[in-house]
Amino acid sequence: MIQPMEGIRILDVCDHTFVPAASAVLADWGADVIKIEHAQRGDAARGLASSGALDLKGQVHAIMEHANRGKRSLGLDLQAEEGMSILHQLIAISDVFLTNKPPNVRERLQITEEEVRPHNENIVYAAGTAWGPKGPEGNRGGYDMTSFWVRSGAAMGTWYTDDDRMPTQPGPAFGDSIGAMTIAGGIATALFHRERTGEAVALEVSLLGTGLWAMGAGVAMSHVNNTPWRPVDLSGLTQPLLGNYVTADGYTINITCLQPLPYWQEFCRVIGRPGLIEDERFATYEALMANASPARDVVEEVVASRTLEEVRELFADFSGQWTPALDTLEIIDDPQVEANGYVQDAVTEDGIPFKLVAVPVQFNGEPAPPGRAPGFNEHGDEILTENLGMDWDDIIDLKVKGVVA
Repeated sequence: MIQPMEGIRILDVCDHTFVPAASAVLADWGADVIKIEHAQRGDAARGLASSGALDLKGQVHAIMEHANRGKRSLGLDLQAEEGMSILHQLIAISDVFLTNKPPNVRERLQITEEEVRPHNENIVYAAGTAWGPKGPEGNRGGYDMTSFWVRSGAAMGTWYTDDDRMPTQPGPAFGDSIGAMTIAGGIATALFHRERTGEAVALEVSLLGTGLWAMGAGVAMSHVNNTPWRPVDLSGLTQPLLGNYVTADGYTINITCLQPLPYWQEFCRVIGRPGLIEDERFATYEALMANASPARDVVEEVVASRTLEEVRELFADFSGQWTPALDTLEIIDDPQVEANGYVQDAVTEDGIPFKLVAVPVQFNGEPAPPGRAPGFNEHGDEILTENLGMDWDDIIDLKVKGVVA
């Protein structure tokens, strides 16, 4: 298994999900990630009891596992002088300093780039924020719901005007996970730059900026047309092989064939009705567009008369683009997901098995198996003794003082 980040150490001074998930990606790629947690309560995410419709009270804290796979944990009091001394020693042996603290909190904790770099001039300084470090809201906190989803135009872009309520994100940590991949890519690029030039740089990624990037094509089109992007009602399209259809057993399938006439002709052969190809209503592109409604009726009849499995069999050799809509439980057992290893087996600290989505980048065709999230301060003694060479008398003294957990 290729682990391109092997030998890289990341000092993770983060909590919640957005920025920690970035170092989780790098941990799955082989990096040694030391997670600094609050000396008493740990990562604030450990206290989450639910996220949306589902709870986190069972044997597997799924969000902690998702965002902290493969890390080592040290509980450390950054308010104490001795705690900062330990942090500085860890900075000295790390390649990357990663934090999600807003600029004003970084100043208060004395972990700005200017205060970190004297302890290691070769360190890559990476930060993730809600709104970006500059401007009137640079010091405000925020979550992916506020900064990635609502502020970026994504929520409005999925809000049908006949719906009274603005749509929420499709899943927990949705924007966080996309933003985390962005940070991970930025860190990898910064390390490559350092390797090539010897220069260690700083990088910043925000949820707002990531959300805008995700909506980038829509923002550009809106500007060009001076019209805000709003969702398209697929039921009213004038293209029969573009839209959503419902199977006999209640599944929705989406068909998105952007070249209508060639795919329509192939579709007619697949369903055993080649006569429709020469039907004057559908024989040319212009005729097919003009008679989209009866053509859509044909597609609807074909799909509605079959179960999803029957549709799969019917469309097995159809080269047009289509897919069933699956929920987050069904997708785990999807044959395409299984074949590519996109969901992997994982196990908690207590040996409880569960599933985690793998990092989507694969090297040499192999998915990176996810590690597990550490228990709070699980590796504290190991980090202090093995990485920093501290002796037990000093460690016990620090534990008594509450500097380390």
